[in-house]
Amino acid sequence: MISALTLLLACQLAGEALARLTSLPVPGPVIGLALLFVGLRLRAIRDRAGAAIDDTPLGALAGLLLAHLSLLFVPAGAGIVRHAGALAAHGPGLIAALLLSTALTLLVTAFVFVRVARLVDSRETDAP
Repeated sequence: MISALTLLLACQLAGEALARLTSLPVPGPVIGLALLFVGLRLRAIRDRAGAAIDDTPLGALAGLLLAHLSLLFVPAGAGIVRHAGALAAHGPGLIAALLLSTALTLLVTAFVFVRVARLVDSRETDAP
């Protein structure tokens, strides 16, 4: 279990270092998660046995962290209670901004998907 926790923290540290060294606009923990994913995929390719991740210390640690994931939302809930007055004052504007940005994101995503699908389809029909 300690080795699995060390692996998770090492990936997060490597991701944080990469984010700061390269000035990427991506959070370090996200880069660390990608590094962990790549490492696990390479391990699966190398071993070819395909042992389930649940049977490893990393899987046990992930299950333990997921079981207590709700504890991570306590600070956010406390922040909402602490700033309830500001949320009440700016609530309608925040809700409008959230709804508008969500709708705009969906529209742009659909537009990009359609354009890429047409581009890929035209390339497939041109192939001999």
